[in-house]
Amino acid sequence: MIASLTGTVLQVGPTSAVVEVGGLGVLALCSPNTVAGLRVGHRATLATSLVVREDSLTLYGFATPDEREFFELLLTATGVGPKLAQAALAVLPPDELRSAIATENLLALMRVPGVGRKGAQRMVIELKDKINAVGLSSEPHTPAGTSTAWRDQVTQGLIGLGWPAKDADAACTEVEPMVRDDPSTPVAVLMRAALQTLARR
Repeated sequence: MIASLTGTVLQVGPTSAVVEVGGLGVLALCSPNTVAGLRVGHRATLATSLVVREDSLTLYGFATPDEREFFELLLTATGVGPKLAQAALAVLPPDELRSAIATENLLALMRVPGVGRKGAQRMVIELKDKINAVGLSSEPHTPAGTSTAWRDQVTQGLIGLGWPAKDADAACTEVEPMVRDDPSTPVAVLMRAALQTLARR
């Protein structure tokens, strides 16, 4: 399984990106949220999931491992294919999806194109007991706040992804202005910005 891609971004489309890895241009289908964080000519790292079908091999790319894990979790629900799972992540970040499923918030799930009340109920029934296996925050929205708690979370997250502590700390310093400008910035957004900073080095 291809778990991630790291390389120079060659092309960016509305729902896809081509990343050069070892001289090969690898196409990954991405949500608009993920594509928005990519820049042609810059290095980037995408968490990926390979979906195998009888007539195709399709690679899906995500800004964070959390998004990939939730994408794969959604695929285990009856009637949920890659396109619907990707649409769900485009509408609701992983932490909000997790909260919606845990609290049986059908209205939130029905915001996803193609998901009606029955589909939302099925997702809750089939996934509610599985969401704790995905390493996501239990809070629906975790703002950074004015304390340094966000820094510890982002640093530990980057270290967990394999970055040296020194680099993780430097990335946090670079994204710190985002917290000063808006203390309510979600930790997930800061994590994504820190990853992009490291990918450009």
